[in-house]
Amino acid sequence: MAATVEGQDKVLATAQRIVQSLNNTSDADDMLMILSAFDNRLSNLSSFVSGEDPPSDDPRFEAAEKIILNEVNSSSISEDYWDAIDEIIELTEELNLNNREGETRVGDVKDDVMDRAENALQLAMTRLEDEFRHILISNTVPLDPDRLHRSSLSSFSAAMAMAATDLFNDDASVNLDDVSSGGYSQRRHSRGVSLGGDDISLDLVHPDAVIDLKEIADRMIRSGYEKECCQVYCTVRRDVLDECLMILGVEVLSIEEVQRIEWRSLDDKMKKWIQAVKVVVHGLLSSEKRLCEQIFSGSDLIKEVCFLETSKGCVMQLLSFGEAVAIGRRSSEKLFRVLDMYDTLAEVLPDLQALFMDEEAGEMVCSETKGVLDGLGYAAIGIFVEFENAVKGEASKKPIPNGEIHPLSRYVMNYVKLLVDYTNTLNTLLENVEDESGESLSENKDNLEVDNMSLVARRLLALIKSLESNLEEKSRMYDDNALQNIFLMNNILYIVQKVKDSQLRNLLGDNWIKKRGGQIRQYSTYYLRATWSKVLSCLKDEGTGGSSSNVSKVVLKERFKNFNACFEDIYRIQTGWKVPDSQLREELRISISEKVIPAYRSFLGRFGNHLESGRNAGKYIKYTGEDLENYLLDLFEGTPLILHNMKRKST
Repeated sequence: MAATVEGQDKVLATAQRIVQSLNNTSDADDMLMILSAFDNRLSNLSSFVSGEDPPSDDPRFEAAEKIILNEVNSSSISEDYWDAIDEIIELTEELNLNNREGETRVGDVKDDVMDRAENALQLAMTRLEDEFRHILISNTVPLDPDRLHRSSLSSFSAAMAMAATDLFNDDASVNLDDVSSGGYSQRRHSRGVSLGGDDISLDLVHPDAVIDLKEIADRMIRSGYEKECCQVYCTVRRDVLDECLMILGVEVLSIEEVQRIEWRSLDDKMKKWIQAVKVVVHGLLSSEKRLCEQIFSGSDLIKEVCFLETSKGCVMQLLSFGEAVAIGRRSSEKLFRVLDMYDTLAEVLPDLQALFMDEEAGEMVCSETKGVLDGLGYAAIGIFVEFENAVKGEASKKPIPNGEIHPLSRYVMNYVKLLVDYTNTLNTLLENVEDESGESLSENKDNLEVDNMSLVARRLLALIKSLESNLEEKSRMYDDNALQNIFLMNNILYIVQKVKDSQLRNLLGDNWIKKRGGQIRQYSTYYLRATWSKVLSCLKDEGTGGSSSNVSKVVLKERFKNFNACFEDIYRIQTGWKVPDSQLREELRISISEKVIPAYRSFLGRFGNHLESGRNAGKYIKYTGEDLENYLLDLFEGTPLILHNMKRKST
């Protein structure tokens, strides 16, 4: 019934506007006859266009009615028009109050005044609705990066300003090469910049216009036209927020479309999403709520409804992308962006809950946000577990030339080093996940401190152990046992350096580092034994004849010849081997020199004179101790060299 009455009121108001717009008296009379034929109540419209006095003894109504009707087509609202609306509102309120209190009404006069007041009010509200829409649209302040950046500088710390700048000066996407080389670490720090819990102060509508919007909203709400006012506000502001999302780089994409995007493009969208969420929650939505509170301060319910209906679509669009990422294909390169998304959503969740706490539908928005947050958490752990399995199962069969650091070592350690930045997040996510590596770690005598480690530390310890086991297997692909040990030294040292130079050291502890140092020394010993034992065997006294007087020149020639051949062969091969770390390279050379040079000088000192006096002595005694020391400096540089073209020592 209420809907029917409201519809009839609108018909009367529309008819009044039609008749009033006809300046020609004859045309107006003709229209009145036509309208009256449909509804006899429309015959009362004659008083609006004729010179007859209205059947009322209230001069306030007469004056207000004339102003409203005379300014139907005016381009601006005058002060008199505002006063007229207020008079009509007061009159209708009085009449309604009298009616509710049972006041006796005199004939049809009061009924006619009430009908005409409501019809005049309908005309005024229609015009105010149009004006409200016009002011709201024409005074909207577009979102632009420069203004956002200036707002950040004035309202927050420099770090928060960096986050706003980063959004509009996007750097390269994260990829596997970035992680392998450690190049993502700097980008990670820029990602870590947080907008915190403070709000960005944004003027979404010009401040002067807000006053006019409030004046209109107050009168429409007071007149019972709050529904129309809310509809206009929500429609306009929803479109504005949608446009803001586009400016922030957030597209309208279905879950299926998101899952079909190739990684580099998806990574770019994920990064923009991260920054957009911060700007939307701390900037747009908080400012939108303030705008609602300013315009609709006369009604707590209306301001909450308007805010909810305006902003929930924007939030749901962001959540849709987050959900698509959470349920998408899992791959190791996504982990850091997924964790970034999780951290960002977790950061803004309390602010969203504060913004939407007053409505049941607002609780739905918060519940959806919590659901997407949980989904991103599950996705992150799932990716991490798959990465662990990938490290265990990586089975490339081609040995790395020259015994250098394996790409798997670089990739895993840079990956792990970045994961440490997410220790708190990962510990939270792992609390409800069974630590499958816990038993094996606890049983291992090498990890006595594992019980005191955090969940993340345990998982990273197990991950590095898997890497070490894999490297041990890969070392066996080298036929040369000495090169196996060079390979293991290079890779274990690389792992240790990554741990020492990051927060991994705090997680794994100094004992872990000391143990790996012992392993490197052991590999060094194995290398020396595998490479130089044969060389040193040429410098032994056994078989030479015992004393210098009984020495066999034939044996000596063979010994020097074999030594030269072995040394030259080692030189040719091991100058091509690569030890990237300068300290390890120097320590290896010193260890070799300490074993070989004294033995050679001693042997040469005892037996060299037996050959130096003979013919072709330079064929056998080719090098001095100093020569050998200098040649050892060429080892492990990664550039193969040969000695047979060098000038030989002459007698």
